[in-house]
Amino acid sequence: MSSQTRLEMLKKIQTGKGFIAAFDQSTGSIKSSLQLYGIAESQYSGDKEMLAKVHKMNTRIITSEAFSGERILAAILFENTLDNEIAGLPSADYLWQNKKVVPFLKVDIGLDAEYKGVQLMQPIRRLNDLLDKAVGKNVFGCKMRSLIRLANYTGIHLLVDQQFAIAARVLARGLVPIIEPEIDIYSADKGAAEPVLREILLQQLDALPAPQQVILKLTLPNIAGFYDKLVSHPRVLKVVALSGGYSREKANRLLAENTGMVASFSRALSEELFDLMSHDEFESTINESIDSIYQASNN
Repeated sequence: MSSQTRLEMLKKIQTGKGFIAAFDQSTGSIKSSLQLYGIAESQYSGDKEMLAKVHKMNTRIITSEAFSGERILAAILFENTLDNEIAGLPSADYLWQNKKVVPFLKVDIGLDAEYKGVQLMQPIRRLNDLLDKAVGKNVFGCKMRSLIRLANYTGIHLLVDQQFAIAARVLARGLVPIIEPEIDIYSADKGAAEPVLREILLQQLDALPAPQQVILKLTLPNIAGFYDKLVSHPRVLKVVALSGGYSREKANRLLAENTGMVASFSRALSEELFDLMSHDEFESTINESIDSIYQASNN
């Protein structure tokens, strides 16, 4: 990727209006994504056919007329999508060249068992290879997800430390990290975990050397504006919100209450899209979905 292209992508994230679309299904969530889309397990056999089905689903969304850089800043892909083509182009190149949507790559490979109220990322033994691939395929940055279930200070500290350690390796390759310390929306500790997470994130951000910046992907908070200090932090390029299992309607409502945060939705983006929809039905539905998320993101 040329330095000019990277600057254009950076400017898009910094100043553009819109949200980040997430197509970063894990191996464990692909079956449920396909099922919600109307494709039952009986319609494919084995991982190869399953991955082909989800790529076809993602391609249908990405090639939609409604999906463009006018309302979408970036898209997070998982490795299978990055390795595939869309309309005859490598997926990341299609996103930028045809849609002016900045490509990111999900690099985490799943979660460890719960420990001290959190689930850390499994060791990413192929991280160097994935970073090489990201650079080689013109990706702008990389995303990592871990999960907080309880307001355990030690556990959350371990989780954030792990996130920033990987982020340092991403930054060292000239890529922008998306740090995703998700708080489980169903946890009775959600409200208590949020101030702990905010405090520890601020500590790590304060220690990050200029001019390095990261993107934070966070669960929508119980109190509107709770992450304002993160939104305005000089080491933060963007704060984006995950839908986390909320319906699109609820996620949009909560997002609209948090000025400065924009969406990074996956399930909420594809809600009410079905495989057997006609072209016109599909286009109308995805346009309404994108518009509602765009409006909530630009409050």
